[in-house]
Formats: sequence, structure tokens, C-alpha cells
Amino acid sequence: MYDYEELVSAERPGFRLPGWIACAPFEEYLGMRIDEARDGRAVLSMPFKVKLAQGKGLMHGGAVTAIADTAVAIAIKSMVPEGTDFVTVEMNLKFLAPVQEGTVRAEARAARQGERKIAGEADIYNGETRVAEFRALFVIKRSA
Repeated sequence: MYDYEELVSAERPGFRLPGWIACAPFEEYLGMRIDEARDGRAVLSMPFKVKLAQGKGLMHGGAVTAIADTAVAIAIKSMVPEGTDFVTVEMNLKFLAPVQEGTVRAEARAARQGERKIAGEADIYNGETRVAEFRALFVIKRSA
């Protein structure tokens, strides 16, 4: 983990990730870890924490969505040139089962859909149980 608070100051109002394939501050806050990233595939994990729960004690849907979206973004980073700017423009997540404990794991894949579009998908697991499926479309920023 990196201390991003120390990296951002009035003199340096931004920060740089410690590497091209790395978790950003929000992702570190959620406890995400990159377990694998290569050839348009990525596996990320994130522990269940009470601070990530909704009112009934289940992992909040936003946390599940965050690991899915991040896993696909990391898969994309593993296949595009370093420094490529891209953003999520569309996403869909289907919940299949609740998460109440343990660790969630996102297994993501990405594939180009033309010059600037990349389609991504991820399956989210809690142990061996598939708890969500994610689909998204990303767009690479136009060259200047």
C-alpha cells in the first residue's frame, strides 16, 4: 500500500500511480489486491469488511461493482501500451448471490472491439460461489 496523502500536496496537486498496473487510492481503500494481470486477463481479490457492508450486513453492491470494473481495467492495462488513456462508458452487473464474509475474487477478460473500443467482462466469486457477472464497454481516448 502507498501513502497517497503524502504524495499529494499544494505543490503537487495530483499523484502518479506507483506503476502502470497498480491499485489506485480508492481501490486500496477498499482492500483490493491484484493477483494476476497479463494478456488481457486479470484476477483481483478484496476481503469482506464490515465497512463495505450495506444495512443488512451484505457487501454493498457498489463495492462489488468497483472490483469488477477495476479488474477489467487492469485486464485492459495488461494489453494496451503503457500510458494509454481509456474510460468505462457503459457497464452492467447482474447479482447472483450475496456476499457476507470471506474474500471476493474478480476474474476479468478484455478484448478489442475495433480501434478505440474494448469490451470487458468479469465473473465475481466468493469462494467457489459465483456471486455476480459484469459486462462493460471501454473507450480509448483519441490521439491528439
